[in-house]
Amino acid sequence: MRLLPKEVESLWTLFTGPTIWAVHFLVCYVAVAIYCEKARTGPFTFAEMRLALVLVTLLALAGIVLSAWLAWRQWGFGSGDPPHDAPTREDRLLFQGFATLLLSGLSFVAVLFVAVPLVLIEACQP
Repeated sequence: MRLLPKEVESLWTLFTGPTIWAVHFLVCYVAVAIYCEKARTGPFTFAEMRLALVLVTLLALAGIVLSAWLAWRQWGFGSGDPPHDAPTREDRLLFQGFATLLLSGLSFVAVLFVAVPLVLIEACQP
């Protein structure tokens, strides 16, 4: 039984990591902004919201790691050295896999940077 396709050849895979980062960014910052604007009148505490956002962060990181693994597999598990600039289908797929892997790494770091305030901020400032 095969859970994943043998080859990932869609250009959409290139945008998976940055899209996950963007959604994570919006969820974290909008959730905290709404919580702080409502003057803590919600049915949950700041610590509970922080825990929920940590879970969202872990899900985002897992999605990016999956995207990176698929990209690494498309790149041939690192077997082809860049540059992949020949006008062939194989080089196009290798380039796309390598670029997706790099974007996934950048997105992983970006998600970590977005999550740093969750650790440093104690509560909303009046």
